Amino acid sequence: MKVILKEDVPDLGRGGETVNVKTGYGRNYLIPRNLAIPATKGNLAAVDHLKKQMDLRDRKLRRGAEQIKDSLERLELVEELLADDEGKVFGSVTNHRIAELIEAQGQSVDKRTILLDEPIKGLGFFTIKIKLAKDVEANVKIKVIKKENA
Repeated sequence: MKVILKEDVPDLGRGGETVNVKTGYGRNYLIPRNLAIPATKGNLAAVDHLKKQMDLRDRKLRRGAEQIKDSLERLELVEELLADDEGKVFGSVTNHRIAELIEAQGQSVDKRTILLDEPIKGLGFFTIKIKLAKDVEANVKIKVIKKENA
């Protein structure tokens, strides 16, 4: 079955491309989720219009992501963790905690967009990447310090 992708589909193709897929995948997954349309003569003629709309939408999303990137990179996040005298940390800083720290600063970020290979388990300065759009990543700095016992 030939379909025209309306949006980028991972491991399949970019929006506006005509691809061959199995009939069940096209009929039961792509078309109901509005990710693709059947490749008929009329739809093939409309592909140019679809591509223009997608380019316009992508530019708009990128502009918004660039603005968010600028505001995120100005943030200075600080997290206090319990640690012993040698600097061994009890606990860690995870994607969820980073999202909470950013939200406390007045910004909103989905924890799934925070690109952290593994939780931070040490004291010091760290740079974390946050994926905002296809080609836009923000570098946010976080300082992990020892929590003082009160």
